[in-house]
Amino acid sequence: MPADGLHLAIDGAIARLTLRRPAKFNAMSRAMWRELAEALAAVAARAEVRALVVAGEGGHFCAGGDIAEYPGFRFDEASLRDFHEREVWGGLSALLACDKPVIAMIDGHCMGAGVEIACCCDIRVASASARFGAPIARLGFPMAPREAELVAREAGLASAREMLLQAAVLDAPTMLSRGFLHAVVPDALLAEEVLARARRMATLSPAAARLNKRTLRALAGGARADALLDSAYDYAGHAEHREGIAAFLDKRTPAF
Repeated sequence: MPADGLHLAIDGAIARLTLRRPAKFNAMSRAMWRELAEALAAVAARAEVRALVVAGEGGHFCAGGDIAEYPGFRFDEASLRDFHEREVWGGLSALLACDKPVIAMIDGHCMGAGVEIACCCDIRVASASARFGAPIARLGFPMAPREAELVAREAGLASAREMLLQAAVLDAPTMLSRGFLHAVVPDALLAEEVLARARRMATLSPAAARLNKRTLRALAGGARADALLDSAYDYAGHAEHREGIAAFLDKRTPAF
């Protein structure tokens, strides 16, 4: 068993990135935030990878940050800023920038940093017993602005307010009803459901996924559709475009 940290495994077209600190319910250390950006660079470099699954080890997704590390840097403004803006946001922004479809496989605790990581994924599937929150007000500090913007956008302002102002912990059915989750399945079926979705994604056009993700990122960042038109149709002569149309007309499975 590899040491605690992030573990990247690639099996054909599907990559799996596992948060691996089971003794701490996969709480993110500072080293793990740096490893997150490194892992995403490794995924980007592998052309054969067409879908990425982000999961936790040992029945939990991620319980937040490693509080045991906090006294070493949180009480100095410069080091605190560096932690959030370079280490945390460096990892989150690398995940947001991933051009391959990303699925979060969420079970057990999904708190604080775990919610933020899940917010960076395209598709979020949770077990029925999963729990979500960001009870950092109990620790006496707020969520960093860019992280709060991310959570408010993806989880919704109502959920963000409950998590941050009430230290509320919300269950999976609630997060499904609010549009944060795409599916909630029985605990025993979580891995099967996520793998099935990843396999479906892997059969689709990588170029289409890349272009769709770039458009969706721009729109999420406040861009207007009109601003994206200059290069919106550059794919006209792309081989995958031609293959997809030809396969449909030939009544066969496209070979992307």
